[in-house]
Amino acid sequence: MRENKLLSLLNQMTLDEKIAQLMQLATPFFKGAKEQGQITGPMAEMGVTDDTIQNSGSVLGASGAQEIINIQRTHMEENRLGIPLLFMSDIVHGFKTIFPVPLAIGCSWDLELTEKSAEIAAREASVSGVHVTFAPMVDLVRDPRWGRVMESTGEDPYLNSEFARAFVRGFQGEELTTDVERVAACVKHFAAYGAAEGGRDYNTVDMSERELRENYLPAYQAALEEGCEMVMTAFNTVFGIPATGNKRLMRQLLREEMEFDGVLISDWGAVKEMIPHGVAENEKEAAYKAISAGVDIEMMTTGYVNHLKELVEEKMVDESIIDEAVLRILQLKEKLGLFENPYRGANVELEPEVIMSAAHRKAARELATKSSVLLKNESILPLKKEKKVALIGPFAESGDILGPWSWLGSRDEAVTMKEGILSKTSRLTVAKGCDIESITDAQTEEALKAASDADVILLALGEDSDMSGEAGCRANIQLPSAQLQLINYLQSLNKPMVAVLFNGRPLDLHGVLDQTDAVLEAWYPGTEGGNAVADLLYGDVNPSGRLTMSFPYHVGQVPVYYNHFNTGRPQGAPDAQERYVSQYLDIPNEPLLPFGFGLSYTTFTYSDLKLSSATMTEEQTLDISITVTNDGPVAGEEVVQLYIHDHSGEVIRPVKELKDFQKISLDAGETADITFTLSENQLRYHHSDLQYKSDPGTFTVFIGRNSQDTMEQTFRLEK
Repeated sequence: MRENKLLSLLNQMTLDEKIAQLMQLATPFFKGAKEQGQITGPMAEMGVTDDTIQNSGSVLGASGAQEIINIQRTHMEENRLGIPLLFMSDIVHGFKTIFPVPLAIGCSWDLELTEKSAEIAAREASVSGVHVTFAPMVDLVRDPRWGRVMESTGEDPYLNSEFARAFVRGFQGEELTTDVERVAACVKHFAAYGAAEGGRDYNTVDMSERELRENYLPAYQAALEEGCEMVMTAFNTVFGIPATGNKRLMRQLLREEMEFDGVLISDWGAVKEMIPHGVAENEKEAAYKAISAGVDIEMMTTGYVNHLKELVEEKMVDESIIDEAVLRILQLKEKLGLFENPYRGANVELEPEVIMSAAHRKAARELATKSSVLLKNESILPLKKEKKVALIGPFAESGDILGPWSWLGSRDEAVTMKEGILSKTSRLTVAKGCDIESITDAQTEEALKAASDADVILLALGEDSDMSGEAGCRANIQLPSAQLQLINYLQSLNKPMVAVLFNGRPLDLHGVLDQTDAVLEAWYPGTEGGNAVADLLYGDVNPSGRLTMSFPYHVGQVPVYYNHFNTGRPQGAPDAQERYVSQYLDIPNEPLLPFGFGLSYTTFTYSDLKLSSATMTEEQTLDISITVTNDGPVAGEEVVQLYIHDHSGEVIRPVKELKDFQKISLDAGETADITFTLSENQLRYHHSDLQYKSDPGTFTVFIGRNSQDTMEQTFRLEK
């Protein structure tokens, strides 16, 4: 359908029909849904009419080819102009085959496999009838108290941008119209949701525009440059105004400056939430502010359908603004091919073959191994299969390893840690030891008995999945005390102990890292989690994950991140005083585990750092080379990380900034020469007047295995 046909269709629509296109309702509102008619509680209070449902533009949360076909067929029969519905869902890290949570995926530093995971999620979603996924979430995160850090890929703007691109490529492919195995992506949450004060969900965000542009916008921009079709507004404020009603943010920054011309959707209920925010007196004013800001689709509140017509009649809103929003929605439906085939990829016969296929599970297992990070190893791992193992902890036999936003993932189908270990050895005893947040004498006795005859104790510890994710914010980010008690009880046996952690945020690991011989951060590893953990513990796969979010020494440091600014009185400076410097008196300034950190079963040495020149210019790039040798006993993967530091800027500059990385694989004894090319545009930053440019002067380049363990040399940028 060409553009003029879409315009013709738009001209045939009544104002009521146009406004209904801007409303997104949950699945139970629609005829043909399995649970249709069971609208209760807040949904019933919405007062949505049959006419609105009949003309609405999109559906939230439907799944399953047959159900979506039924809803779409009924809708097409009853919709006067035959405008198909868009079906949207939260497919964040897998549809039915669940991959590790995004924070874990970030720790893989593997963009190719990340893209593949999104492609698989899209394939499973599309065959089940879904058209749009509310992903990727690219919010930069620095506060592990915030439950939604598990949805981000970490604390670095460059790395987040690279992952944003990979996710969008995986979800959308190259051609949405013809490739029905892909889905449209919706980047979220615009903007700066990851900076909510106090790490508390839905809370205020207050930052300078320079900080917003320098660190928080790049990943959104990267997703848009990759062709992301939709953007979701954030719950938080930006510049003192809730994002969903923020005209400057959405019209000027997103639409004009960032040149986004796709569909903008509110998050759930965010339009009406402008009332408790205190920027709208009532639903009518909230609707006015949202449509004025350019929000095309209102999710699960009724400001538009109840008040937009009235606002047009009162000449407060020009109908052309509504036409723009409707046209964008129609254009997306056209791009997805829904006018020609309203059912698109939905295929009842193919669905069971595609979903949870062996190939998909294999990819999930591989990504789970690459996402796990070995945090400590006192020569106890990998385990030998002849060793007798006691597997103890609340996650020993738990399927709660999928993590938040795993929607259709089945805990019953997840491979547990017990099942994974049994695939390697039969010399296993199992005890729960404690629950997530409680421990009894009987559980302790059972654990001690199970461990008494073992050579090695494997501890399966972590957070219940409800302890992270949306609204899963926590002030105490240590493991629950019951699990720390379990470690203490088992220490009395004086046996080697390995802790495997299942969680969705960086933790304060005191009581774990210092009390066990090895620690593997498995995150929420997904459907194949138990197999992946076993592969790592027994050395069938060498750990290669590297942290993309710093682990704090104590929650009192938060936010703690590697690319911080220095102060006028930095700790450790050559002329620093003992007391009157920027420091804590009771804990270190540095995190417990830094950005980029991760261990391997082999060792890599770095040598011979060279720069192609002592100077670079705007036209002349700088080649940076280093030699990396695997001088350990087994093959392994290493993430070689390149950072820079600008010694003197017009505004203060971070002590380090990641600018590039290479993930390499080396056999035991193998050496590789790695070269990076640094260009002037990688040295640019936002000045006080928001100009984006570089300054001449001295820079240090760092290369190493993490943000702290590096080699360095200096060069000058000349202009």
